[in-house]
Amino acid sequence: MLLKFQFSSLADMFAMSGHGAFVWASYVITLAGIAYLALGPYLAKRRFLAQQRALQKRIHS
Repeated sequence: MLLKFQFSSLADMFAMSGHGAFVWASYVITLAGIAYLALGPYLAKRRFLAQQRALQKRIHS
């Protein structure tokens, strides 16, 4: 089976017949959303634990 490439150059791939800005923006937005969903709980846990440590310091001081 012979594979045929859709784009003749790297610039054509990024331009995607004039639709590249929309396609690449959707990729960036999707990846940013996934990163937020992945990192959000981790950062919230760190913030919560820091607050609890500060509270414990105030109670025991």
